[in-house]
Amino acid sequence: MTLIGMLHHRKDPDTVIKSYAYAVVAKAEGADFIYFTPNGVNFDNQTIEGYEYKNGSWKEKITPFPDIIYNTGSPEKLNVSKDIIDQLKETIPFTTVSLGNKWSINERLKKGKVFSKHLIPAKILKEWNDLTEFLNLYSDVVVKPMDGRKGQGIYFIKTCEKGFIVNYDRKDKVYTEMDLKEFLEALLQENTYIVQPYISSKTKSGGIFDFRLHAQKNGEGQWVITTIYPRIASNDTIITNINNGGYTNYLTPFLNQEFNEEDAYNIKRTLEYFTLSLARHLDELQMLEYSEVIDEIGIDVGLDENQKLWIYEVNWRPGCPPAFYLELDVVRNTIQYAIYLANNHEKIKQEIRQFKMREMEKRKVPIIAVTGSAGKTTTKSFISSILKTRWNTFESKDYWNRTDHTQIHADLINVNHQAVVLEYGMGFPGVISEHCRIIQPNISIITNVGMAHIGNFDGDIKGIAKAKSELIHGTKQNGILFINKDDENSKMLEIDQFKGKIITVGIKNPADYHAYNVSYANNGMSFNVMLQNKEWSFFIPIYGEHHVYNALNAIAVADYLGFSPPEIKSGLLFKKPPRRLTVYHLNHSITLIDDSVHSTPQGVMAAIDVIKNISPARKIAVLGRMIGLGERRIEQYKKIGKYLVEQGIDIVLTYGRNARGIGYEAINSGLPPENFKHFMDREAMHEYLLKVLQENDTILVKGASIMNMYNTVEFFISSIGVNE
Repeated sequence: MTLIGMLHHRKDPDTVIKSYAYAVVAKAEGADFIYFTPNGVNFDNQTIEGYEYKNGSWKEKITPFPDIIYNTGSPEKLNVSKDIIDQLKETIPFTTVSLGNKWSINERLKKGKVFSKHLIPAKILKEWNDLTEFLNLYSDVVVKPMDGRKGQGIYFIKTCEKGFIVNYDRKDKVYTEMDLKEFLEALLQENTYIVQPYISSKTKSGGIFDFRLHAQKNGEGQWVITTIYPRIASNDTIITNINNGGYTNYLTPFLNQEFNEEDAYNIKRTLEYFTLSLARHLDELQMLEYSEVIDEIGIDVGLDENQKLWIYEVNWRPGCPPAFYLELDVVRNTIQYAIYLANNHEKIKQEIRQFKMREMEKRKVPIIAVTGSAGKTTTKSFISSILKTRWNTFESKDYWNRTDHTQIHADLINVNHQAVVLEYGMGFPGVISEHCRIIQPNISIITNVGMAHIGNFDGDIKGIAKAKSELIHGTKQNGILFINKDDENSKMLEIDQFKGKIITVGIKNPADYHAYNVSYANNGMSFNVMLQNKEWSFFIPIYGEHHVYNALNAIAVADYLGFSPPEIKSGLLFKKPPRRLTVYHLNHSITLIDDSVHSTPQGVMAAIDVIKNISPARKIAVLGRMIGLGERRIEQYKKIGKYLVEQGIDIVLTYGRNARGIGYEAINSGLPPENFKHFMDREAMHEYLLKVLQENDTILVKGASIMNMYNTVEFFISSIGVNE
């Protein structure tokens, strides 16, 4: 049975008239119901302390967290408990999401374009000239608070021989220009106001009227019209709101009284179509911008002398006129939809993601996915940094590359993003396919195919290549694929069936984008690339030839997307991902290279290349164990041990289970035995390092993230100190 929670700012449900109706209808619909405030939430044991309506009165009760929360009460008063509410939203779906204030809804509809022709011109009042501009254009204007409710705080202003007439609270008052300036200045200090031209909707007898269009989602998640009714102002005001003396009528009798038979019929059908169309449109805009769905709106519209509809305002939690006895209809829809949402929350989230992706496809938004055994994060960061020189770009966070991270990213991407850059990690077959199911890219990069996670593929590199190929199959088949021409293992990628365009990058072999004159520079790498039949020099603020490949992928993507070489050069001066070959200059002329975020055989050898090229004296490698190598561990450790000697590393320290195999092979390859030490105790390793360190030494610290090698980096920084 679905448990519905009604969230309100008032503690006592007896002071909230509608709470009774919701409790009764919930019971009739077969749902349990609990009324509560933020203070009744207990996150430690996942319970709610609230009130249950039973045997004619409210009784205190403690329940588990509800399946769905009906979000009611004053938004301003609930805002003091924002942290509690935000935490609830992380695990429990909410109904009745906010659409924002009058201005933000207006701007959203303007941007959405479909209903922009029904928007009344509007401007935020900031100074006297804003008001006179509208008075000169329209002569009669309305000034109303941006966050106003129930028709409160609305002023009608028009010009007259003596100056200006201001109607407020059913009274006219004449102002001179100076008086009105002073009045406006005082008004704007109290609140934010909007100015609009006055749209006149008059009955035959001269009364001012508008229409309230009330729409909700029902128990099937579909928009339905709850009611449409006219609101007529009293004789001495333009305000139709019931709280200000306005009154209501039934739609059909009103239309028959004010219009001929054909017009009455057409207006009624137009209002019905307009209600549902605008509700669906606002729902789509909410999905695109906030990854949410709305479920109830009240739209106030006017009808001018040409029978054109004008949107006065949209309310995201409208009231209902008690004269129509419609409250139970409103409550029934709310409760039935709450039950539907509770049971279909994940399905709706998936539909929202799919809808957003379809819209992005219509707008031809580049959705770029990066995978590979090494270089994913740096490549992603390079690409994002370049695209951000011109576009509003969504970039996946830091090292967030699991499928659950991709689901989070799908909710965060919105209509304002002009490009999306994501990193897709992989530990097992099928993972990249799942990434692509959540967000399908139209541009994909496979940096390389290496030994990372090879233990999960029975030690077979072909299995890694097949798993990486899931990105090829999951990419839009009219899209673009970038691959590394120099990577031997990338030749095993399944590119034969790909129907899109394949672009290659390389340094050692000819490629579509070829880097040459690659060299170590001060604090980074320099290289040349031919772009648009002209040679361009580039610099990246990170060491290592392997990072030139990452930059080359970014250059290729950006060039394909139409970015200029100067924009690319600027973007390559990126914010380096943390703990990726970060160089610290310590006291006593000691250099520390932090590459502690991840470790693969390919990455270790690339880091060894860096220390070889930037060290002025002794080179010390501190290597933690690698994970996921399976039966290939001994083979790869031997390869690294041999490479350490070939590149002239002077001292080798290993840390963690089985990592000593690296040092043993280094000794077999010529490293003096006294220059190798293996540790299982981190503190003992730190003590030893302090004893052997000399001036001008360069230290490389690298290991799997699970080994927490960054602790060693922090130890060096705190013990030796950074040379400011």
